[in-house]
Amino acid sequence: MAGKDGANDRDGDRTDIVTKTRPKTKKPSLYKVLLLNDDYTPMDFVIYVLERFFNKGRDEATRIMLHVHHKGVGICGVYTYEIAETKVAQVMSFARQHQHPLQCTMEKE
Repeated sequence: MAGKDGANDRDGDRTDIVTKTRPKTKKPSLYKVLLLNDDYTPMDFVIYVLERFFNKGRDEATRIMLHVHHKGVGICGVYTYEIAETKVAQVMSFARQHQHPLQCTMEKE
């Protein structure tokens, strides 16, 4: 049966298409985890920290450690807030356990 608007449907009922609009999810902010240079923490310890907590290979860990040593600060990685916060806490705790003054911080990218 044809309706007044010319659409064909059964029993004279109209059929409409319903579309849902999804709200766009915002990407989470990213944070850089940074190591700061000091004159007391051994270079081998810094390399070990980069390997253990940031999954860096020996060559990359050495490169980052030397960058920190020469420039005063270096990026260990970029993460969401919660992961960056956890990594900073882990590194700081590990350094304190081993009686090193190594400083690790984070800043918004």
